[in-house]
Amino acid sequence: MTRLRIFIVLGVAIGLGGTFALATYRYIQNRPVREIALPTTPVVVAAADLGLGSELRREDLRVIAWPTDALPAGSFSDVQAIIGRGLVQKLAQNEAILPGKLAPVGAGSGLPPVIPEGMRALSVRVNDVIGVAGYVLPGTRVDVVATVNPTSQQTDITSKVVLTNVLVLAAGTRIERDAEQNKPISVSVVTLLVGPSDAERLALASTEGKIQLALRNPLDTTAPPTPGIRPAALLGYAPPRPPALRAAARPVPPPPPPTVEIIRGDKRAQEVLHQEY
Repeated sequence: MTRLRIFIVLGVAIGLGGTFALATYRYIQNRPVREIALPTTPVVVAAADLGLGSELRREDLRVIAWPTDALPAGSFSDVQAIIGRGLVQKLAQNEAILPGKLAPVGAGSGLPPVIPEGMRALSVRVNDVIGVAGYVLPGTRVDVVATVNPTSQQTDITSKVVLTNVLVLAAGTRIERDAEQNKPISVSVVTLLVGPSDAERLALASTEGKIQLALRNPLDTTAPPTPGIRPAALLGYAPPRPPALRAAARPVPPPPPPTVEIIRGDKRAQEVLHQEY
């Protein structure tokens, strides 16, 4: 009898609970939904991933409704206002187009607008060795080592780091890396970003001697001074120095001959004594 009462109470509790849950579900489903309309503003965004130096076309852009209270500063609402301008930064799909990511009006697209004001892009010829087996990629940083012979003497050949922490702008015709990171690229020319004076140094080093690119860790910003090295120091000995030239000895003047003073009245005279041998 006691067990029967327990089952009856349990069944009633389950029934009441199910009825209450069903009623609550129906109430929520039938409750009118309140829609809150947020104010929006049209914003031009990238329709797909766009690479560095790309020229914006109509099919590269689209307009979306952006919440007004979170509107990016400087965003564009008209597609026609930015068609034809180049990108100085990469854009991801649905990323808002901002003035800081665009080249100035009339600057065009490609590599030129990517060059910062006051800097220069200079290309140098490389091979698999100079280009560090193809790992000199756009965005990496390198040191430039020059090997030059300032005279016709073999002992005067010198290797010296002439530029440090130089940014690689382009490898061949590529101004950005492939989607697959750290993939080597075999090219014959790399373009470096340098100042005007460094451009002169790089041009002279590549013309008068040979250059080598030393790949750097991008987090390493140090530039320790180096004295350069010559073949003698490389092999562990110094070339013999020429003997120092001694100054020619000046002739010693002979001592003056002995003299005597002779006084005759109010007159005095000096007489030289001649020695007889």
